[in-house]
Amino acid sequence: MKNPQEIPTAPMPLDAGRSEGHQTAAREALHRPLSAVDPDVAEAIDREVAREEEQLILIASENYASRAVLEAQGSVFTNKYAEGYPGRRYYGGCEFADRVESLAVERAKAIFGAEHANVQPHSGSQANMAVYYAVLKPGDRILSMDLSHGGHLTHGSPVSFSGTLYQAHFYGVDRQTGRIDFNRVEEIAKACLPKLIVTGYSAYPRTIDFAAFRAVADRVGAHLMADIAHIAGMVAVGIHPSPIPHAGFVTTTTHKTLRGPRGGMVLCRKEHAKAIDKAVFPGLQGGPLVHVIAAKAVAFKEALTPEFAKYQAQIVANAKALAEGLLSRGFTLLSGGTDNHLILMDLRDKGMTGKEAEEALERAGIAANKNTVPFEERPPSIASGIRLGTPILTTRGMREAEMELVAGYIARALERPADTELQAKVRDEVLALCRAFPAYRSGIIRDRDP
Repeated sequence: MKNPQEIPTAPMPLDAGRSEGHQTAAREALHRPLSAVDPDVAEAIDREVAREEEQLILIASENYASRAVLEAQGSVFTNKYAEGYPGRRYYGGCEFADRVESLAVERAKAIFGAEHANVQPHSGSQANMAVYYAVLKPGDRILSMDLSHGGHLTHGSPVSFSGTLYQAHFYGVDRQTGRIDFNRVEEIAKACLPKLIVTGYSAYPRTIDFAAFRAVADRVGAHLMADIAHIAGMVAVGIHPSPIPHAGFVTTTTHKTLRGPRGGMVLCRKEHAKAIDKAVFPGLQGGPLVHVIAAKAVAFKEALTPEFAKYQAQIVANAKALAEGLLSRGFTLLSGGTDNHLILMDLRDKGMTGKEAEEALERAGIAANKNTVPFEERPPSIASGIRLGTPILTTRGMREAEMELVAGYIARALERPADTELQAKVRDEVLALCRAFPAYRSGIIRDRDP
């Protein structure tokens, strides 16, 4: 037997030391803060925090997610692939992914009284797409609200997949009242015989009569889909009537008034569950965003609390107070007011465009968005209206008294849209109000009783 010292050994690779160094560097990279890894992105985030803190954000489709929601969304579930559904995955290691998705599903069903929930859609648009994919074939007819009257791109706009794949027909609001005329909806439905009728809007400030839409759908043999992306929070607590008893399919985003992460969801009856699940995966998506689903579960838990119901009530009270403040200052509002969280200002009688108004408000420290109005003659990039919403101001703890102040700021900023000095003065007052109701800088969104 040879002396162990004489036994030949494999030579050490020339790059062994370097490889070990690379492995150590890779491990250390897991612990480096964003500011060290990418100071440019870190700066952008810091500046966004300051913007959200120092502006009055009146964009109706936005909200501030809670610290708990943000923590869940920024969790290690970011790393996990989980194609399929709980208990039926195509990847291993999904035990805890199954747990958070099951929590999200059961909480969503409890909130809305739904028979089935799919929480995987990455957005509201994909939630709508899933319903179309489940019940329609290319070329089928749909009936929905015209985009300029308050509908959404995914409700049949020719620039969207929904208007490209399907034959879209449209209803709108009455020119005098600014409200949906159901006699006219039924006339159009009988003329075009849609396979699917869509209700639920992005710029309609009044209560939606889901039962009336169900009656029209029954008369023409159509499915009914309710897109409640904007009003989901109010539906969740019973402030707005629920579409669940009337619509076979209900879609929503999970941010906006639900105050969760950006994402989508489909609610449906048991008879459609298999078709919806198949449409979402593998029909339209691959791996779900488990970190976002975890954040959805947290938001749904928050939505089941009494505090959330109070918050929704205050959103509506604030919107009504803001509408009254604007009306008293001579502004024209679609339908003369609001029943929900949003207001649509019609600026055609003010001699300014929505684009001009949006820019003037921005200079005054108020974030809003230009929006088309019914019977619009300008392109959407210019528009004739401004859409306002109260979810964020309500999250910050503001009430009716503050809405009166905000109405005054808006009126002054738009008094002379090109007067930057005037808007700078308004901005100083806006900043003072923002500092009285801090948000992120006090520890992500502070817990306030609305």
